[in-house]
Amino acid sequence: MSTKNEHSLLKDAAINKPIHSITKFTTLDYPHHLASIFWFAKCNMACPYCYNPHIVRDNGNISLDEALEFLQNRQGRLDSVVLSGGECTLYPHLEAFCEAIKALDYKIKIDTNGSNPELLRTLIENGLVDYIALDYKAPHYKYTELTHYRHFERFEQSLNLLIRSYLPFEVRTTLHSDLLTPADINAIIEDLHKKEYLGTYYLQNYLHVEPTLGATKKQQNQFDLSQLTPLLPIELRNF
Repeated sequence: MSTKNEHSLLKDAAINKPIHSITKFTTLDYPHHLASIFWFAKCNMACPYCYNPHIVRDNGNISLDEALEFLQNRQGRLDSVVLSGGECTLYPHLEAFCEAIKALDYKIKIDTNGSNPELLRTLIENGLVDYIALDYKAPHYKYTELTHYRHFERFEQSLNLLIRSYLPFEVRTTLHSDLLTPADINAIIEDLHKKEYLGTYYLQNYLHVEPTLGATKKQQNQFDLSQLTPLLPIELRNF
C-alpha cells in the first residue's frame, strides 16, 4: 500500500518536514498503550525549564509521508501515537494528519500547551483524538512571565473545552521549585476546582538536564508538598 496514493490529501503538506524526530516505542507517555512519539518542531512558548530546546529551535527533519510509512510498518506492534513537541497544534495540517493516522487504526494522544482551542475542538468533534495531556504551566498572574506567551485566555478556552467534553484528558504542571511556589500550585488547583475539573491533577517534578531552553539550573528551594490544598486528587510524577 502506497502512503502517497492513500493519503493524497497530505501530499503538499509533506513537502515540509514538520516532525523533528520520532521515539519509536514507549510504554510511559500514553498510559496502558504501546506508542510511538512524533516530536513536532517549534513552539509558541519559551518555558525556561524546557528540556527540548533543539526541538523548539530547530527545523523538522521528517515529512508526514515518512511518518505515516513508519506507522504502516509497525501496524500490529504499536496501537497508538503521541503527538508532542514543541507544540504540535501549531502545525496547520494536523487535522488531515490525524485523519491519516486514524485510517491506519491507531489511537492518538496529543500533548499540548492549550494555545489552539479551535483546533482541539475540531479534533474532538471529529473523533480524531483519543486522549489529551494539557499543560497548565503557571497561574494566570505568572503565566506570561514563565511562558513568554501573553494569551492565557487561549489556554483557558482549551481547559474549559476539555472539562465540558467527553474526551479523556489530564491536566499537568511541571514543577521547578525556584519558579513555582506552593501558593502558585494552590492557585492552579483552586482554579481547576472552580472550573469543575473532576480528574486527577498531575504534578511533575523537574528533572535537571542540560541544556534547557532558558539555561535553567537545578532546583535550590525546597517544595513543601504538605502545603498543597486537598481540593483535588494529586498524583506525583518523578518525585
